[in-house]
Amino acid sequence: MSVEQRNKALVERFIGAMSNGDVAYIVDAYAEDGAVWTSGRTLISGTFDKPTVTMAAGRIFEAFPQGITFTIHAITAQDDRVAVEASSCGRHASGQEYRNQYHFLARLRDGKLTEWKEYCDTEAITEVLCGGQRP
Repeated sequence: MSVEQRNKALVERFIGAMSNGDVAYIVDAYAEDGAVWTSGRTLISGTFDKPTVTMAAGRIFEAFPQGITFTIHAITAQDDRVAVEASSCGRHASGQEYRNQYHFLARLRDGKLTEWKEYCDTEAITEVLCGGQRP
């Protein structure tokens, strides 16, 4: 299996863990120096290191008591990068339906995420996940 195929499989499993609320797998998927970055100017935008991901990952799933589902629409792997077009759907704890469209860009080293970039509809994040609050 090529590096690209392994990386693609790891990212597919990572997104599956996001749909299953598997916090332990999500945290373990990051390299010790790994980080997640979310686009925009929302309360949850910015770059967060692995210790912050470890602390916050479970809280994200608490916001979706019935779960949230991520669907991969397209995935491409080259060298240490995997690009994913995806969408999500779930009912937020507030009762609002949350839907978003994403482009994820993952960078991997030795089977671990060193970088997870999340480009998405930040207005949906602000309205539903952040209750309309802005920084």
